[in-house]
Amino acid sequence: TGLKANISKADLALAGLSAGNKVYNGNTLADLFGTASVSPLGSDAVVLSGTGIANFADKNVGNNKTVTVSGYTLSGADAANYNLVQPTGGLKANISKADLALAGLSAADKIYDATTTATLSGTAAVTALGSDAVSVGGTGAGTFADKNVGTNKAVTVTGYTLSGTDAGNYNLVQPTGLTATIS
Repeated sequence: TGLKANISKADLALAGLSAGNKVYNGNTLADLFGTASVSPLGSDAVVLSGTGIANFADKNVGNNKTVTVSGYTLSGADAANYNLVQPTGGLKANISKADLALAGLSAADKIYDATTTATLSGTAAVTALGSDAVSVGGTGAGTFADKNVGTNKAVTVTGYTLSGTDAGNYNLVQPTGLTATIS
């Protein structure tokens, strides 16, 4: 007589969910796919309710990043016997780099000189998302597609780089549509 013991809550893992990959957008939110479910023991009456919210551990670019899920709750006659836990094995997804367009440049017309060199003017700038710390570095160079005389000839820009705390979250996209004339 007098024997006593405790029964602790069993873990009940969320199932049926996956996290979607995304392009960097400056926040930690992740998209959930699938239908959340739980499998209680035996004939226990447990209902999963709520709306799932998924978040990456941080906002930065990376592969196979951990995604945590919140927003779900358990109800039903036997719900008090369980702890709702993250999906077995954890959810993983990727955040890929966002494109960041270089702006503020123009190409100058020139007189034929047997080279493809184009003179750039203006100040190279980028507009990062939110309060991200990103700046433009490097020295830009402009190049015509060929050395021959012509109007509205495409000019390609190279040489610029990104720096700053959040630069790793972006791909620098050189300006497109720059044209100039070789007379």
